[in-house]
Amino acid sequence: MAFERIQVDPRKMGGVPIIRDLRMPVATIVNMVADGRTTEQILNDFPELEVEDVRQALRFAATAVAERQVPLLTA
Repeated sequence: MAFERIQVDPRKMGGVPIIRDLRMPVATIVNMVADGRTTEQILNDFPELEVEDVRQALRFAATAVAERQVPLLTA
């Protein structure tokens, strides 16, 4: 899957995945969603973002997790 709205460039924010040239880290969007914010609330707070930015941030994070082997947690 291509992520045309996600940039990873070591010269920008130390290589942290960001949305377009906005310097908005993907992790920031994912954290807002995890905290219960709706896409509409995020877009109201950050009008430079678009719906597809939020969608691709979530897809990018899901893909990143799916590509890693997560160690099993034991109690």
